[in-house]
Amino acid sequence: MTLTKIISVLGVLAMSAVLIFVFSTGDFFTEGAILTQMPWGIVSLVDLYTGFALFAVWIFYRESSILTAIIWTVLLMVLGFFTGSLYMLVAALTSGGNWQRFWLGKNAQQTS
Repeated sequence: MTLTKIISVLGVLAMSAVLIFVFSTGDFFTEGAILTQMPWGIVSLVDLYTGFALFAVWIFYRESSILTAIIWTVLLMVLGFFTGSLYMLVAALTSGGNWQRFWLGKNAQQTS
């Protein structure tokens, strides 16, 4: 569980740094238009959003509140794996070191 927490914190820090950089120096619409004109840019976006969708399935499975799951998923789609890293860190911190609770959330008691 310690390694999970470390990797999650590193993800939050790395994504924070890159998001601050890109929001302060980048142009979303100009650069996004260029990205979507390139075949590998399209593949990268499809790959990214497929990952988001799969991660969102985990969020919806483990959360007890549909509203909470929706909020986490919207944040994931907007802020990327900054949100994914933060979600994983919160899950690790609130699981009490229990891997079943970490992965299954609200469903952990049902499988005991």
